Amino acid sequence: MKLFDSHCHLQMPQYDADRAEVLARMQGAGMGAIVVGTDYEMSRAGIELAANHDFLWASVGSHPNHAEEFDSAKFEELAKDPKVVAIGECGLDYFRSEKSDEQKEKFVKQIVLAQKLHKALVVHCRDAHEDMFDILASEQGSTLLNKVPVVMHFFTGSAELAQKYLDLGCYLSFPGPITFTDMYDDSIRLCPLEKMLIETDAPFAAPVPHRGKRNEPVYVEHVARKIAGLKGLGLEEVSERAVANAQKVFNIA
Repeated sequence: MKLFDSHCHLQMPQYDADRAEVLARMQGAGMGAIVVGTDYEMSRAGIELAANHDFLWASVGSHPNHAEEFDSAKFEELAKDPKVVAIGECGLDYFRSEKSDEQKEKFVKQIVLAQKLHKALVVHCRDAHEDMFDILASEQGSTLLNKVPVVMHFFTGSAELAQKYLDLGCYLSFPGPITFTDMYDDSIRLCPLEKMLIETDAPFAAPVPHRGKRNEPVYVEHVARKIAGLKGLGLEEVSERAVANAQKVFNIA
């Protein structure tokens, strides 16, 4: 593989009209990707898509903005599929949802599942970093970090915030918005290449030069290119490291 998108949602309806063409472009680029679930049905759809393409894998989980109860047994059954390599996306979101014990409880259930199945945890965190640190620094969180990789999805925070997550042992996954602002440049320079993943979060948040349009996994090259420029490295080196990191984090060949 030449590229790897660590987080996309190819099973979403935004691709219903041309999903085959999007997948063909991915094959042409020699890339792989993780198709990430946001609720039970989207998780199941992601598995079905991954099962039919050898360059796709799946993550199953319940996003904090979805009101559904997290049924550990149902998601564990989904996660038994050999194409499932992670749990999530899950976490805390106080921007679109109110802070609540229910959010925390749902997140913790998914932490427990990741521990049980020894699969990576894909974490969504928005305007909730204080509580996120409390959970990840707790005994349960520390046990998790010692057992499985934890990926901070769509990381767009300060260098100080980046260092805190790195100190915990997390991986940082950088998305398209890093291409159209310099707000996250210091975080990218700070983050060691071996703790870094790249993603699109497609169909959302397309990078320059596709900003404002539907995103798709092949655009992850623009994320790699921005990182290469900031770190004074070649695009190929950053892309190869992103692939190697994804293979390690998600335990894939």
